[in-house]
Amino acid sequence: MMDLEGIDHLAMSVTDVERSVLWYMDVLGFERRYEGMWDGIPVFIGKGTTAIALFPLAAKASGPSSSPAGPKMLHLAFRAGGEGFQAAQGELRQRGIAFAFEDNGISHSIYFRDPDGHKLEITTYELPRP
Repeated sequence: MMDLEGIDHLAMSVTDVERSVLWYMDVLGFERRYEGMWDGIPVFIGKGTTAIALFPLAAKASGPSSSPAGPKMLHLAFRAGGEGFQAAQGELRQRGIAFAFEDNGISHSIYFRDPDGHKLEITTYELPRP
């Protein structure tokens, strides 16, 4: 069995890389990483141990790891503590970003979309006591 530590990054294509970088930095508090690498593509952004590699939508992928016609991302989920989860909802409301709440039994989640329509989730396992 492989000894994996967790997800390193998610690679996704976007219509406007710089717009997405600014959105993720502004809304979710991400920061740029590895600037000056790979001739600027992909652009890595991250927060904590979570990273996203942003590629231009029109970029031609090559090599064994590419599959442009392959499966699409369903959603990207971020974990938050109970207070952070509540604060995230307030932040999205303040920014006018629509979101949907879901009680998953063991967790609560909110779902919203980035500028390219990628579905994002913030989830917490710290549920309010009845």
